[in-house]
Amino acid sequence: MRLRLPLLCAALMGLAACGSGNNDTAATTPTPPPAATAAAPAATAPTPASTAAAPAAAGTAAVAAPVAAPATDVDDASRPAPKPFVDEGKWVEGKNYFRIDPAQPTSTPGKIEVTEVFSYGCPFCYQFNGLVEQLAKDLPRGVVMTYTPASFRPDENWPLLQRAFLTAQALGVEKQGHDAMFDAVNKGALSIMDTGGDRRKPQSAWPTIDDVAKVYAKYGVKAEDFVATANSFTINTKMKRADELVRAYEVDGTPAIIVNGKYRLSPASAGGYPQAVELTQWLVSKEAAGK
Repeated sequence: MRLRLPLLCAALMGLAACGSGNNDTAATTPTPPPAATAAAPAATAPTPASTAAAPAAAGTAAVAAPVAAPATDVDDASRPAPKPFVDEGKWVEGKNYFRIDPAQPTSTPGKIEVTEVFSYGCPFCYQFNGLVEQLAKDLPRGVVMTYTPASFRPDENWPLLQRAFLTAQALGVEKQGHDAMFDAVNKGALSIMDTGGDRRKPQSAWPTIDDVAKVYAKYGVKAEDFVATANSFTINTKMKRADELVRAYEVDGTPAIIVNGKYRLSPASAGGYPQAVELTQWLVSKEAAGK
């Protein structure tokens, strides 16, 4: 499937993420989710960013984690135990993954938490989505998948999309509408691109929360209820907390994966989309083993 990328993300074709300006990920485009597991090119060493929209520096105090329900319905008891942790030197801290200092609290005490920092407006997140969904299903016992929406591209309508996800989460329909939102934003009614896909609509013609409500109406939410919830103090507060957490994670590009509030990685730093999944599973085993 051919994606029509938003203009600013199209300018990042040499990168593996949609970012706030600078990326801490390698300047290598990851291979798309493969039909066969071909090896992706190795990632180069990342360079930390320090723009206005970039994350807080190391040493920033931990912030409260947003309330986030596990993003999978798989019965935890039926899952296999975590794999034994084996370090063969394949994954290198500071190159393939990065320690978050200080570690951030998770929203699921007693569990190992895997979090995707994403935006529906990020075409790389759109490409990665299928593998992330499979990752969520394949996580071992005692591990949960959550999502944190980023908003650092207001020039691509990301704050609206952050509000949309957190509203859907509050109403209990974020799982049902997840794929539909990706489709609507990247190739449907919620796109900020014109019909030809080669230029952006004027901002006055960008989708609004009322347009988003139409997507979730398919999942039993009345449009007026969705809009009222979206504009509530509760959602405004959750958006602020999500932004604080994204900065504390030191994320300035999407997609990014956070493992238990301690480690950050991306498809670029891992060497590709499949490698990002493999590295996530390895870090989960590391956490489960207490290493």
